[in-house]
Parts: sequence; structure tokens; C-alpha cells
Amino acid sequence: MNDITTKTNDPAEDGKTSGSRGWAKLRRNKAAFAGGIFLLIYIGCALFAPILFKGDPSAPHLIRSLTPPSAKDILGTDELGRSILGRILYGSRVSLMIAVGVVGVGLFIGVPIGLISGYYGGKTDFIIQRFTDMMLAFPGFLLALSLVAILGVGLNNTVISIGISMIPLYIRLVRGCVLSVKEEIYVEAARACGTTDFNIIKRHILPNVMAPIIIQTSLGMGTAILYAAGLGFLGIGVQPPTPEWGSMLGSARAYMMGKPHVATFPGIAIFFAVLSFNLLGDGLRDAFDPRSRI
Repeated sequence: MNDITTKTNDPAEDGKTSGSRGWAKLRRNKAAFAGGIFLLIYIGCALFAPILFKGDPSAPHLIRSLTPPSAKDILGTDELGRSILGRILYGSRVSLMIAVGVVGVGLFIGVPIGLISGYYGGKTDFIIQRFTDMMLAFPGFLLALSLVAILGVGLNNTVISIGISMIPLYIRLVRGCVLSVKEEIYVEAARACGTTDFNIIKRHILPNVMAPIIIQTSLGMGTAILYAAGLGFLGIGVQPPTPEWGSMLGSARAYMMGKPHVATFPGIAIFFAVLSFNLLGDGLRDAFDPRSRI
């Protein structure tokens, strides 16, 4: 007797096998693996900053101002005599909070709006997309800069401003995915059985658009750190004495020529943090995005 195998029409079920293949492909991706290692180091620095550095990273010691790297201060000190190593370690906490907060704003506002826009279409979709077009008319950093100017400086306003600038990206991404998924046979079957729109979106559409959302989340965290550093460099982001990499670069501008270590090490921290999220995001896209396989 010939064996007969059945296959469901719902990718949420069939995705188990493709998901396993995706994770296997991700593990073989050396760039994504390196990004994951950098990211673990970054998270470890944020979690264990009080253990890795004893003392207050914001306490000034003017007698040790602008000392170069040495055995006592591995990365040297800044213009107020504060340890650059300590401020980078504690700054990783601030940057991680900003990245998570920004992505949270984009996810919890952009994803539901994108689902509604793509699923219902018509006038609802038209209004949402025109509003999205207006937001996308501004470059992301410029929009965040304008919102900070309106809301004011500080950690919370930085997160809100950058998060709002990310919302249209999630709306467009989710809408595009929903437009293709909602035409699938399993969605039509659920609709014919009288399933409510909410349950169709929750059980059949959202699980099948999660892969692009996860990829965008990883890439968005790197962008959030870069935007926050840019705002801090301009002096309108996270304010001193809170250790934040962008504000550290901003205060080091006057010493770049004579004391380059003051700006070099915060810049390297920003570089590797953004690089880790981008490498991991690219690896996730290669592993789970069907278009990349084609």
C-alpha cells in the first residue's frame, strides 16, 4: 500500500517544518552567529555593569581629567575624570532600554494598525496609508528630531520620539504581508465558517506575518540605538550625567584631536552594538523570509 501524506493549507501548521529549516540555516550563517555573539556580550555588559565596574560612573574626579588608557583606567577618563569604561558599561543599559522601548512603541502601535489596514482595505486602508505617507515624507531621524524638539529632551521623550518615527515602517510592512495572506484558502475557509474577523486576524493572519515582524524588530533595534546616539550627540537626547554613548561623543567633540580616546571608545561601542543587530537581522531575513530564498 502506498503511503499517503497530507498537508494542511494553513502555513501556521506547515511552517513548523520550514521554521526548523530556517533555524538550521540561521545557525549555519557565520555573520548572524557573530552578530549573536556580539549581542550577548552587549546584553551581558548591560546586566552585569555593577559587577564589571565598581563605583559611580557619573562621579567626577577632576584630578584624573583626560588621562589616557592605562592599567588603572583601561579606556582612560573623560574631561571630568570619569572612567570611560564604566560609562560605556552603564551606557549599554541606557541604549538597550532605548532599543527595547522604541521597538515596543513601533510594535504595539504599528502592527495593529497595519493589520487593520491590510485586512479591511477600502476607506480604512486609504486613510491609514495617506497618514503613513505623510509620516514617511520625513526621514526617520529628522522626524525623531522634530518630535524631540516638541516634546522636550530626556530619556522618555527620546524613546517616544524615535518610536513614533518607526511606526510607519511597521504599518507598511504588516499591511503588505496581510494583503497576500488574507487571500489564502485557509482564510477564506475560516471566513466561510463564520469565524469573526478578530479571530481570523489573531489565529490565521498574525502568526503568518510574524517572521517579517521579527526581522524588522532586530533591524529596528540597531536603528534605534543609532538614532538615540545621534540625538545625544546633538545634545537633545539623553541628558548628562546619565551615561549614554551619543552624549559621550557629543561632550568629546572638543577633545578629538588631542585626546582621541575620549571619542574613540564610545564610537566603537555604538558601532558594534548596531552591527550586532544588523548582522542578526540579516541572518533572520535570509533564514525566514521566503523572498530571500527565491
